[in-house]
Amino acid sequence: MAFALILFPILMAALAAALPSNRFRPWLIPVTGAVHFALTVFALARPDLTAGSVWLVLDPFGKIILLTVSTLFFFCSFYAAGYLRHCAGHPNRAFCFCFMAFLGLMSLVTWSHHLGLTWVAIEATTLATAPLIYFERTPRSIEATWKYMMVCSVGIALGLLGTFFLAYSSLHAGLESTLTLEGLLKHAPQLSKPWLHAAFLLLLVGYGTKMGLAPMHTWLPDAHSEAPSPVSAMLSGALLPCAFLSILRMYHICAAAGDVAFVSRPLLWMGLFSMGVACVFLVGQRDFKRMLAYSSVEHMGILAMGLGIGATALFGTLLHVLVHGLTKGMLFFSAGNIYHAYGSKSTEQVSGAMRRVPLSGTLFLVGFFAITGSPPFGPFISEFSILNGAFDAGRYVTGGLFLFLLLVVFIGMGATVLKVVQGRASFEARSRPYRDTFLSSAPIVGLLLLVLLLGVYIPAPITALIRDAVLFLEGQP
Repeated sequence: MAFALILFPILMAALAAALPSNRFRPWLIPVTGAVHFALTVFALARPDLTAGSVWLVLDPFGKIILLTVSTLFFFCSFYAAGYLRHCAGHPNRAFCFCFMAFLGLMSLVTWSHHLGLTWVAIEATTLATAPLIYFERTPRSIEATWKYMMVCSVGIALGLLGTFFLAYSSLHAGLESTLTLEGLLKHAPQLSKPWLHAAFLLLLVGYGTKMGLAPMHTWLPDAHSEAPSPVSAMLSGALLPCAFLSILRMYHICAAAGDVAFVSRPLLWMGLFSMGVACVFLVGQRDFKRMLAYSSVEHMGILAMGLGIGATALFGTLLHVLVHGLTKGMLFFSAGNIYHAYGSKSTEQVSGAMRRVPLSGTLFLVGFFAITGSPPFGPFISEFSILNGAFDAGRYVTGGLFLFLLLVVFIGMGATVLKVVQGRASFEARSRPYRDTFLSSAPIVGLLLLVLLLGVYIPAPITALIRDAVLFLEGQP
């Protein structure tokens, strides 16, 4: 099953590269998304299929991230087909190839139980997504692409150094060197503490760069705002959680070594700092796609903070991975439709979206309430669970700061969103031919229904997946 989920998207990417038709090539993406989602559901329903080899194992953490990646890509695939039809003048061979290969590489991240293989997969996602960010071929998109590659490559290099330190922590303790998660968890109490601590900090900074944690987030606002909307959705809702998965697995090793107190502090501080940085740039933000990018920085900070709080907030943290990905996909899709309707991302030129593109404008407003943790949507449940976890752990200052920063984010994003959706569109905007279509609207509605469902009722299989992950971290079978 591991090889099917990893290799099928890559084989479909190769088929897209070989297919000569610029018109029919994009339809391979929905086929890939539908088959991958079906395979994911089948794998999650059959625990006996989640162990491919020593290096490829779908553990409880990987199951949650894989479900997030596959579900979001399923909706993205249909939106991307409509998006590429709207951009008929652009050659789409590179887009289709890289977009489907990107799915295969993220699947590899979720299955990888060898930290060296994880590093290779994370680095490969950088190479696969760089051409996607440059798809519009504007001066700002090429600047964003180079910034993305340079900053993330430096971060990944630090991650590689941290991986070396982790391997040496075994050698220094007189153990056989290993980078498999099973071996590291088994011998965690015997690992050299100084080398283990150094490895954790390097991996936190390295993969935190890819995750978009401040102050290593500098690539993210440009890349998310300049990339095509389906790419932005996958970067925010799928790639960033893959980087978080790497940090989560390192946290698991440190927890097994009895070093939870050491690793919690940098996670808490970096999480709150990321939320604070996002607040600064969200207040007065005039680019609504860039606003969504800084929202991603905020939510990655929430994940880091939730992990730093510990076991009491872990259920909410893992649930937040899923609901954030689905909600951010909904927002980037609707933002992309608004951008096509106006030809601009600036609030100085965009107003009256609820009149100009009624469905996309309305869903953009609804998505704002969802992503800022308003009931009855999924992020409200996950953020409330994290807040409860903070108070249950006695971290009252952390909980208070968390609430304050959420309030600032709500005010900052609200001001920008209301400028976009309210008012009257300009004559130039009304004269543009773009209108909402089925392919550009149906994925948004589908994601909205899922986010609403997870806010009202969490299905038993998803609850079981998250509880298994919590027990896995606590060392229970």
